[in-house]
Amino acid sequence: MAHPTVDNVEEELQGQVLVWNHIFQFISSMSLKPVVELGIPDVLHRNEGRPICLSRLASLISIPPNRIDHLRRLMRMLVFTGCFANVSKEGEEEKYVLTPVSRLLVKDKDTGVLPLLFFELDPVMQSPWQSLGKWFHSRQPTPFAQAHGVEIFEMAGRSESLNRMINEAMACDSKLMAKALVEKHRDTFVGVKSLVDIGGGTGSLAAAIAKAFPWIKCAVLDLPHVVADAPKDGLVQFVIGNMFEHVPPADAILLKMVLHDWSDEDCVKILKQCKKAIPPKEKGGKVMILEMIMNSKTGDHRATETQLFLDMLMMVDVGGKEREEHEWNKIFTEAGFTTYKATYGTGLLSFIEVYP
Repeated sequence: MAHPTVDNVEEELQGQVLVWNHIFQFISSMSLKPVVELGIPDVLHRNEGRPICLSRLASLISIPPNRIDHLRRLMRMLVFTGCFANVSKEGEEEKYVLTPVSRLLVKDKDTGVLPLLFFELDPVMQSPWQSLGKWFHSRQPTPFAQAHGVEIFEMAGRSESLNRMINEAMACDSKLMAKALVEKHRDTFVGVKSLVDIGGGTGSLAAAIAKAFPWIKCAVLDLPHVVADAPKDGLVQFVIGNMFEHVPPADAILLKMVLHDWSDEDCVKILKQCKKAIPPKEKGGKVMILEMIMNSKTGDHRATETQLFLDMLMMVDVGGKEREEHEWNKIFTEAGFTTYKATYGTGLLSFIEVYP
């Protein structure tokens, strides 16, 4: 009987470290939820950048003495992952401040991600991952349908709570994207007099564009149950409709993280409707797309990992996908567009202008 060599043992021990890390990665995301529920980001935020020591933090969030060490261990892990910073000196009691990560977990922050956090960690959204292996041998279109017996958008049409969670999750992302658009891509809105945001939800992105560029008449096209929750302030016009059947005419059409929900064939159908709705290129017609371009060669390992996570999320929840640039090019060509310009650097997303 052969015995393992020392080298093989070392390789297996290193392999064990890596596979354990994969197995337990869920702890990182699940640990964010109790931190938010306890109000820790808000307490640190209210202290205006000044560090708060562990015992004071425990007192402010009403943690009993016998749970303080548990709180320390939770914070230690989240300090390691970059969610918080420990600014204490050696031998001192731990002192915490916010980081760019945890600042996005503060309640009532315009660009915060709390709705997305609670949406993705909800049991409705977690259960499809338990069905992923079984799904590969089934006829269900997605693991979500495998777990729930119905597709996510159909379920949202029946469930007020799920519909609200989706709208709020998409809106929180839209507020950050709106700031990025206004700051990074102002020139692209020059000459645009009308814009339709396809699948724009409750209008957060369109409203921000309308405020930043008051000469643009902005509208949102979405499904009835989505539009039903939209604000009635008159800043944005809401149109009930189906993007596969008709897109209202405008100088520019905006699609923010819509196409990644769909197959290549469906993307072509959507873009063909968009092409019908805009004027020729020489008259300023264009489609503006905010989507990921995979393998954008940024050299940022964490960003690439996040893009891969999102690709898996699309596969599991809606049957869509994230795409590489050559895949986008193929879709644009098949939809009848002549050229496009892609600009990287809008966070994880790229800004793509497509011309008829």
